[in-house]
Amino acid sequence: MPSNHILYIIGFMGSGKTTAGRRLASMLRWSFVDLDKKIEEHTGLKIPEIFSLHGEEHFRKVEAEILRSLATDSNTVIATGGGTPCYDDNMKYMLETGLTIYLKMTPGQLAGRLKGSSDERPLIRNLSGEDLLNFIEDKLAERAKWYEKSQFIIDGFNPDISLLDSIVKLHFRFKG
Repeated sequence: MPSNHILYIIGFMGSGKTTAGRRLASMLRWSFVDLDKKIEEHTGLKIPEIFSLHGEEHFRKVEAEILRSLATDSNTVIATGGGTPCYDDNMKYMLETGLTIYLKMTPGQLAGRLKGSSDERPLIRNLSGEDLLNFIEDKLAERAKWYEKSQFIIDGFNPDISLLDSIVKLHFRFKG
């Protein structure tokens, strides 16, 4: 484990990675980075625009490059995109360079949160109701093998940020 402490918050879209990441970074007095926002700053395009203009493969390449550029930052909480762990050996990379926390939620909980936000999320742009739930169930099952590799798995529907704060402090105290 490198001396620069990095914490990656992973999980499906809508699981609260950005909210939990910001709160945890504040409690730890660390920096916070939203990977999707970094990608938008780097490209000058919104995520849906990148998908529509260049496709998902291009987006994933840029995502992997920016993720790796952040590993030099010290004491940073990074909220990843929902698909980040599933491409370009990103999960392996995150496990090697920091601590990963998976915010786990059920498909029904995720569908409830994602209802009405499809315009800003390219993968669910034209989905609602049963189609949205089916998509989430399928995609979650597909991504579970990466998400479940996380060092810590917590309830994303109601995460206990103070408990996370204690876990992170203990982990890095013993890891160096």
